[in-house]
Amino acid sequence: MANPTKAIVSAGTICGVMDITAALVVYGAMGAKPLRRLQGIAGGVLGPSTYRGGIPTALLGLALHFVIAFGAATVFYVASRGIRFLVDQAVVSGVFYGIAVYFFMQRIVIPLSKANRNPFSLKFMIIGVIIHICCVGLPIALSVRKYSR
Repeated sequence: MANPTKAIVSAGTICGVMDITAALVVYGAMGAKPLRRLQGIAGGVLGPSTYRGGIPTALLGLALHFVIAFGAATVFYVASRGIRFLVDQAVVSGVFYGIAVYFFMQRIVIPLSKANRNPFSLKFMIIGVIIHICCVGLPIALSVRKYSR
């Protein structure tokens, strides 16, 4: 694999695995069921009928989750080609990228989707931002840096 491919595949895979694991563990500890969480992701495409689809819609949600993770990795990689700071300061960039991805998802992607919208909660926003910093931004930035040098 060429370095861009390694960077994107590594970043997307690590991000996807870490992010979904954190979401299922953290929200599971609060009573959320893994099947419903995954179906909720598919709900962005299917709308409320997603919850009647059983395991197939949960698997669709998991696949869409990884599409988003690879998309986020690709965007960061492409941006890092023109903005060296993203690679040179990967930790700082990763923190801010995780925050940016969180708010992009919350303010643009989810409102444009068919997903159910939950009322604002400061608690869930803080949890979401922390998960996105640790499981999205940092793994992507550090993976891209690894294959960019």
